[in-house]
Amino acid sequence: MSYNINSKGYYGSFGGAYIPEMLLHNIEELKDNYLKIIKDKSFTKEFNELLKNYVGRPSPLYFSKNLSQKYLTKVYLKREDLNHTGSHKINNTIGQILLAKRLKKSRIIAETGAGQHGVATATVCALMGLKCIVYMGATDIKRQSPNVARMKMLGAEVISVTSGSSTLKDATNEAMRDWINNPIDTHYIVGSVVGPHPFPDMVARFQSVISKEIKEQLTELEGRDYPDYLVACVGGGSNAAGTFYDYLDDQRVKIICVEASGKGINSGKSAATTKLGKLGIIHGSKTLLMQTNDGQITEPYSISAGLDYPGIGPMHANLYTSKRGEFISVDDDEAMAAGLMLSQTEGIIPAIETAHAFAIFENKKFKPKDIVVVNLSGRGDKDLENFTDYFKI
Repeated sequence: MSYNINSKGYYGSFGGAYIPEMLLHNIEELKDNYLKIIKDKSFTKEFNELLKNYVGRPSPLYFSKNLSQKYLTKVYLKREDLNHTGSHKINNTIGQILLAKRLKKSRIIAETGAGQHGVATATVCALMGLKCIVYMGATDIKRQSPNVARMKMLGAEVISVTSGSSTLKDATNEAMRDWINNPIDTHYIVGSVVGPHPFPDMVARFQSVISKEIKEQLTELEGRDYPDYLVACVGGGSNAAGTFYDYLDDQRVKIICVEASGKGINSGKSAATTKLGKLGIIHGSKTLLMQTNDGQITEPYSISAGLDYPGIGPMHANLYTSKRGEFISVDDDEAMAAGLMLSQTEGIIPAIETAHAFAIFENKKFKPKDIVVVNLSGRGDKDLENFTDYFKI
């Protein structure tokens, strides 16, 4: 059994393209062209050169001596926080902006929650001289103000979304509406492995540079190209998809996905999709989705804006239902404590999203010789105010 996407755009029974007729042209144009474009030698050359000389790849695979001693296992950190713009998001936006230029698009739109994807999109639009519009929930604009300032500094127009819970789901809704109304000149840079096919596959391919580097770096550091465990936080799931991509079918490697349970799984304020969700369609994809009995989307909640999403990407939905991946729910308090712990143990302040992944070490035990690779997907500059308010520092 393969856990990768099939020729029809599905991971198992999840995925597909459930779209209004007005989006058909856009999606068909992408489906017909994306693989040809990203496999072209000139595209690959330009993409790899930008990843190296602009983004700063490869990102280090850092042996965390202090965490390893603390938790009695071998912990490596994949330092995506050291990328230009401060997270893994730039890998995908570099790929998609090059794709958009080859499709002769002159206007770029994006959605963002934590703001990291918005910043990465604004960055590549500035680099390539393209107009950039970023949709962001009003709630997230308030709690992620440093990233809003960065987007504006880079020349992007940030549109505040006040519908629903004014968070990531609502920003995505508005971006989709924009794309429907501007099908000819606009490319929508989706930030995660969500949305209609081919977006989940396309984003995962651009993020797969993470797992490719892990293979090379582990070979050098450990004499083998695979870890025993891969750990990543999951909202929509792009950092996780990139971390897992080259290991999806390698049964030697155990996959751990960490989702946000907010105030608690059964508190009514949670984003623990695998525990609370059921089969549904959101933003053009069939996946696991938090919803009421009559199919209305349940408002998610997490202290982390980037994990505040009522669904997960179809790759991850398949990993969960097939039991290929172990899904662990971490609440706000556990995540914040883990963020403080990492800061004061390794001198690395993580994004709150990323902090969720580190919370598992308090409860899940590993063997002394296990190699555990955690994707340190983003740095915490954007969250300093949230951390200091929470801990009253």
